[in-house]
Amino acid sequence: MAEEHALTSTEYIKHHLTNWTYGKMPDGTWKVAETGAEAQQMGFNAIHLDSMLWSVTLGIIFCLMFWLAARRADTGVPGKFQSAIEMIIEFVDTSVRETYHGKSRLIAPLALTIFVWILLMNTMDLIPVDFIPQLAAMVGSSVFGMDPHHVYFKVVPTTDPNITLGMSLSVFALIIFYSIREKGIGGFASELALNPFNPKNPVLKALFIPINLILELVTFLARPISLALRLFGNMYAGELIFILIALLPFWIQWALSVPWAIFHILVITLQAFIFMMLTIVYLSMASEKH
Repeated sequence: MAEEHALTSTEYIKHHLTNWTYGKMPDGTWKVAETGAEAQQMGFNAIHLDSMLWSVTLGIIFCLMFWLAARRADTGVPGKFQSAIEMIIEFVDTSVRETYHGKSRLIAPLALTIFVWILLMNTMDLIPVDFIPQLAAMVGSSVFGMDPHHVYFKVVPTTDPNITLGMSLSVFALIIFYSIREKGIGGFASELALNPFNPKNPVLKALFIPINLILELVTFLARPISLALRLFGNMYAGELIFILIALLPFWIQWALSVPWAIFHILVITLQAFIFMMLTIVYLSMASEKH
């Protein structure tokens, strides 16, 4: 593990927390970053190739799993795979029915997609921290002649805030869409401008509008940010602990990594569930016409 790298502990940690980044350098050239400093210089004009690769790949795996389950569905005694898929669908469907109070054909499929997709991305954290990065370093050095220490390859998409913010902003766009669809633009604006202070006196009501807007907009904008950062923070911390364990002597690693991995299974599942449930709750609130 960490002993196999000619890196200091600090360099080892930074290497494992750096994404495979492609972007635009300050001099105008586009390239794959060879160091963490180059990745930072790219700023907003960059894309994390490893996060995109794994998130898209796991999304395809999710679609294939449920497509195969639907194709092989049997009305008789179901197999283990079909039973597992049916349990997931029933669990998500029950959560939606108990939480979402409007009518929409989108909410249940959306909740199912969010739960399973995030669960698959989180599960990548259980792969030994050096296994896939070392394979990437071997391929990069043998095929492309790259310095192995300059090959970066993170495998947990949810430890990238770009991925979690992308998902939360998509949910945020749906919140705005459902709010306007159910209440109209005027009703949506009134919801922001006339809460929480809504006195009957028209003069006081007008005076409280700016205060209401500030309070409601802060609360409204905090939803996607907190949704993204909660998932990112928990998964990033879990990944960092695995990396720190990998720095320890080999005989200690298994004594610590196995219990932490077992506990982390709960974190992985819980974070997928929380993201799904908050999405349902936010969309249910957006669909309430009163």
